Amino acid sequence: MTNLILTGSSGRMGRTLADCAPQHPDLQIVGQIDQGGDLRSVISQGDVVADFSVHTASLGIAKLCAEYRKALVIGTTGHSEEDRAQVRKFASQIPIVWSANFSTGVNALFWLTRKAAEILGPGFDLEIVEMHHRLKRDAPSGTARRLAEILAKARGLPSEAALRHGRSGIVGERTGAEIGMHSIRGGDVVGDHTVIFAGQGERIELTHKASSRETFANGALRAALWAVKQKPGLYDMQDVLGLK
Repeated sequence: MTNLILTGSSGRMGRTLADCAPQHPDLQIVGQIDQGGDLRSVISQGDVVADFSVHTASLGIAKLCAEYRKALVIGTTGHSEEDRAQVRKFASQIPIVWSANFSTGVNALFWLTRKAAEILGPGFDLEIVEMHHRLKRDAPSGTARRLAEILAKARGLPSEAALRHGRSGIVGERTGAEIGMHSIRGGDVVGDHTVIFAGQGERIELTHKASSRETFANGALRAALWAVKQKPGLYDMQDVLGLK
C-alpha cells in the first residue's frame, strides 16, 4: 500500500484527487494539508506527497520531502524559472514527477505536437490557443507553456523569446520565428488546448478538451504510485506513461 499526503486539499484539484483515490486500491490518503497546515506533522506517515497547492509553496514542500526522503508529485503551475530551478535541485535526493498536465490525453497531445512539428518543418506557422474557467489565476496555462516548449525545441527557437502573447495594433507581418500564444478565460471550462500548424493551402489543428478534472486527478495518482518506485531524479508524465 502506498501512503499519499495531499497538499492543497481544499482546492478544486485537491478535492478531486481525494474523490478519485478510492479507485486506486494500492493507494490511500493518510494526510490532507491546506493553507496554514503543517506538512511536517504528517510527512513521516507518507511515502509520497502530491502538491496541488500554490506555486509559492512548492519550494518549501520539495525541501521538506528531500529532508524526509519522500517522493514528490507537483501539479501546481505558475512557477517562475527561478522557482523551477530551485525545486529541481532536490531531484538529486528524491524522485520528483513534475508535469504541467497529468491527463493521459494531454500527454498524447504533447507527443503528437512534437511529431507534427518534426514532420511539417518550418513551412508551417505555429499558434497555441488555450481556454480555462474564469477563476484560473495564471496565464498562459502550464500545459500551453509546455506545448510552446515542445514546439520551440523542435524548431530550434528560444522558448520564451519566441512567444507572441496575442496581437494588437500594427504589429507587422508574422515572422516564422514566433509562436503565437492566446489565453481565453470564461465560465467553467476545465481546460481546452489547441495547437495550430498553419501552412500555405492547408492547416492542421491538434485539440484536447477536458470535460472533467478526474482525468487529471487519476493521472496524478498514477504518477504517485509510479514515483515511489523510482530512483531520485526529475520526471514528468511522459516518463510515467512510457512515451519517452
